[in-house]
Amino acid sequence: RLPEQQQQQQQSESPLSWSRGVYLPPALHPLNKTFVKGGEWQDIKSSQEKRRAFLQDFCRKYNSRKKLQTHPVHLVSRIYVEDRHKVLYCEVPKAGCSNWKRVLMVLSGLAASANNISHDDVHYGKHLRKLDSYDLKGIYTRLNSYTKFIFVRDPMERLVSAFRDKFEHPNSYYHPVFGKAIIKKYRQNAGEEALKTGSGVKFKEFIQYLLDSHRPVGMDIHWEQVSKLCYPCLINYDFIGKFETLEEDANYFLQLVGAPANLKFPKFKDRHSSDERTSTEVVRQYLKELSKEKRQLTYDFYYLDYLMFNYTSP
Repeated sequence: RLPEQQQQQQQSESPLSWSRGVYLPPALHPLNKTFVKGGEWQDIKSSQEKRRAFLQDFCRKYNSRKKLQTHPVHLVSRIYVEDRHKVLYCEVPKAGCSNWKRVLMVLSGLAASANNISHDDVHYGKHLRKLDSYDLKGIYTRLNSYTKFIFVRDPMERLVSAFRDKFEHPNSYYHPVFGKAIIKKYRQNAGEEALKTGSGVKFKEFIQYLLDSHRPVGMDIHWEQVSKLCYPCLINYDFIGKFETLEEDANYFLQLVGAPANLKFPKFKDRHSSDERTSTEVVRQYLKELSKEKRQLTYDFYYLDYLMFNYTSP
């Protein structure tokens, strides 16, 4: 057995200490602004400081009596690594993640431009490495020395965007896997064709599935809470971007990490480009399909995401 003092020192230096219960992440590192050119970024810089302070304050209050029992490898399973510019990106689906992966591929030298990388290459090409593929030392070293960033979105907008993408368009995975199970459990007198294909899931049926503690099929990253995807109270994100200010936040961040001057965040919509973007008004139309009770329960489901990132409740 090691002397007690040496044991304590090793525990404090190891990411395994997370699984023994961590109350607060270490102090925030100041962002390196040496690459930033021009004075037009002042407002974004100011909003960054406010977002980080707000999240830190929330975590301090919320985590005061919380202990984590999750292995550190699980905590970082959604984080992508870009070693050349020393950045870690936690993927939040429906918050610009496809274009962020394109940008990471350009930063790492895998592509010359973000504009000609296909959707399938982004999501199924396996060009980018995730943090959980490293050993514990590799995970811990990167968490402590790389710039960690996350982009989030209003929870209801993100939810409706995911529903529209996965259930209102042909999909060879979500219809047979999720759609069939949802229709079978929640639709009375379901037709034979719907049960066979899983197509045509209604939004209120999808919400029944989401809120069901005995779901017929598990959760999915596209509508999982950010608090469970990226663990923002346990991993200290140096930069918190928002989908609502995506382009400005993203291009400021690229300057912060010393990206090539000609690399700008892509403006194009990744898929279903002819569809209207999921806006506040679009969300309102979908929420009208739900009872007042179901709307409240859906908000409750994303309660922590609303609080953490200072979004206004609908």
